[in-house]
Amino acid sequence: MTDAVPGMRRPWPVELREGQVLLRPLRVRDGKRWRAVRAANLAWLSPWEATHPDVSEVAPSFRQMVRAFTREAKAGRMLPFAVLLDGELVGQLTVAGITWGSLRSGHVGYWVDRSVAGRGVIPTAVALAADHCFFTLGLHRVEVNIRPENQASLRVAHKLGFRPEGVRKRYLHIDGAWRDHATFALTAEEVPGGLMARWRTLAADLAADRAAVLSHQSHQLPPDSAATHR
Repeated sequence: MTDAVPGMRRPWPVELREGQVLLRPLRVRDGKRWRAVRAANLAWLSPWEATHPDVSEVAPSFRQMVRAFTREAKAGRMLPFAVLLDGELVGQLTVAGITWGSLRSGHVGYWVDRSVAGRGVIPTAVALAADHCFFTLGLHRVEVNIRPENQASLRVAHKLGFRPEGVRKRYLHIDGAWRDHATFALTAEEVPGGLMARWRTLAADLAADRAAVLSHQSHQLPPDSAATHR
């Protein structure tokens, strides 16, 4: 039996922020910037991009995509976020396939501008979205499906502590063919203090480790190099 979802349990639009990272609804007026970032990152993103099995299928325009996403968001079936860093759109994160009833689950997909990759933008965005799903919307499970060759995305899942659940054979049509995907998931019980709290702790530890390495390297430089380095 499928239960109805109270309106207050699926608010949209919504904005989520952590430091310099902001998730807000994707808007029609984002089109120019969105297309520019996508064009600049074509080679970086293409191997991981969803494609349509029917090559004759015409892709929707950006405006059509955003309007369709907004309808789905208001119906409680999707969360289509633009990812902003310092006020500039640098990527997209979507929680899709949201199912209620006895499942209460959704899956997260994302992409980011290569120029800001490695700066914690996507781990922060995923943690923000997951906490919103668990503690505001009332979902029980969030999953991420990643091509096994996509090392950058695998690192995001591992950093955040998503639990591996195995490989789904020929799961999604990506870059022109049906591709295997590794599935990772979390349930609300696994992050009682929130995924963002976990990520803040890990990010602080990583920053401390980097600082220690840089300090060690600085002390290892010859005197003349150290003077130049300073």
